[in-house]
Amino acid sequence: MKVLVTGATGFVGSHLLDLLLTRPEVEIHATRRWSSRMRLVGHIPGIEERISWHLCDLTDPYSVEDVVAAVKPSSIFHLGAQSFVSPSWSAPEAYFRTNVLGTLHLLESVRRIGLDDTRILLPGSGEEYGDVPEDELPINTRTELRPVNPYAVSKVAQDLLGYEHNQTYGLQVVRLRAFNHEGPRRDRVFALPSFAFQIARIEKDLAPPVVKVGNLEALRNWTDVRDMVRAYDLAIQHCPPGELFLLGSDELLTVGECLEHMLALSTRGDEIQVETDPALVRPTEPRRLVADVLPFRKLTGWKPEIPFQDTIRDTLEYWRNQV
Repeated sequence: MKVLVTGATGFVGSHLLDLLLTRPEVEIHATRRWSSRMRLVGHIPGIEERISWHLCDLTDPYSVEDVVAAVKPSSIFHLGAQSFVSPSWSAPEAYFRTNVLGTLHLLESVRRIGLDDTRILLPGSGEEYGDVPEDELPINTRTELRPVNPYAVSKVAQDLLGYEHNQTYGLQVVRLRAFNHEGPRRDRVFALPSFAFQIARIEKDLAPPVVKVGNLEALRNWTDVRDMVRAYDLAIQHCPPGELFLLGSDELLTVGECLEHMLALSTRGDEIQVETDPALVRPTEPRRLVADVLPFRKLTGWKPEIPFQDTIRDTLEYWRNQV
């Protein structure tokens, strides 16, 4: 079985590679840009021998089609994306080039080459639902989309392109919306890794005992990234193409509660102060992203195996090692 992973050098991609490498029947192909950092996949022994790497830029249709034609994969995990929300307000076109046009280039390449049986996983985001009123929770696949940032709008467009190509051309597009997932290797521009990075610096006396934060009131479903990639793998095997599924755990915490758990693990947690930095507060932010994930679980049998408290501990330990 030939599997192609776009965005393989990123946070989720690196964990998906870890999972795929446990399956000897899988021939792994992965894309990287000429400028891609390989830091997150550097732990893989014999990485060049075990994974076939292809230079590819999703914003270039010729580049994408060359890779798809060369590999002719049976499955594609499309993880290549601009995923950090905050910069999308200042660079919306960059998000649309990668998330929308990049997806269009991939879908069109599969269509033109005639890979009718190739399954394509398109993971979206809970951010697509925006600020959902409390009386409409939990979010389900029929909940109205109210995206409140350019990133979320680009992910809505990506998902609808997948739906359209399934309906028009019969492409085997598996549509998901994955709610918050965290773990080691996530970039420190995101909230939880940022907390871990700051705490690790404080513990080593590299910074004063103050953690700068944005909005701590946002309520989320939280899933460990290692559980999430297992869900992706099950989804591409079992989910009916064209249908939409929501992915996440039952772990409901505010961002502030996650920070409290992390501070409790710190050797200096009692003396660390928490300060709001206006620069870290988004112009608009969904207050509650809580999903109904039972349909996916019933279909695939998936359930989280890693308690989120372990995810928080592993994230802190990762950044201790980085610092």
